Amino acid sequence: DKVLPELIEPYELRAAKLREFLEDVKPSLCYDIVPLADPFGPSVTDPDLQCLVVSEETHRGGEAVNKKRLENGLPELALYEIQLMKDPEHSQNEEEKISSSSLRQRLLGTLLQPPRCDPALPLRPYVIGLTGGTGSGKTSMAKLLGQLGAFVIDADQLGHAVYAPGGPAYEPVVAAFGAEILNKDGTINRKVLGAKVFGNQEQLKRLTDIVWPKIAQMVKERVREADAQGK
Repeated sequence: DKVLPELIEPYELRAAKLREFLEDVKPSLCYDIVPLADPFGPSVTDPDLQCLVVSEETHRGGEAVNKKRLENGLPELALYEIQLMKDPEHSQNEEEKISSSSLRQRLLGTLLQPPRCDPALPLRPYVIGLTGGTGSGKTSMAKLLGQLGAFVIDADQLGHAVYAPGGPAYEPVVAAFGAEILNKDGTINRKVLGAKVFGNQEQLKRLTDIVWPKIAQMVKERVREADAQGK
């Protein structure tokens, strides 16, 4: 199972640990560990491969590999499916299978190393930034951290509030992009505004130069609010 320190180790180190594990399991086999630069790797180009080991979750991926192989004029691979072991003690928020994701959830709130003492940094409030693409789990992680007592600041919510009538960016944005971005009720039509800026780097920078400092200021105000509450 992977825990956080292992997730951020260099690829070369992780590959070396994997090779050591595999050779401990069966040293008589020859292992060729390759980095994957795309979802398929050598599975769709190597004519010598004969079998692909998949799980219940990755079976469809194996079928996609075979489709690609046929397109490349290669024979299909035999798909050998292994069953996933179930975790009889998984919680409602965790996966049913035995999973490193569940382990990392259980580690939430556990200090993996002591906090670094830095005289320039105040002890409170201690601010954690959650970033990531769509569907990466930011909302779920924020909810779990909130249950542990964290004061949660949702930048997406602030991003909507900053445009609202009376919000700090409302008048500057209307002044910069014109009344045609307004709905009949005076609110900013984000689709109309988006059409003006997306695909136009100059206009997008013009918008972000207005909005981002305002959101940053709102975040700082929320941080002060959290500090006042002793969070």
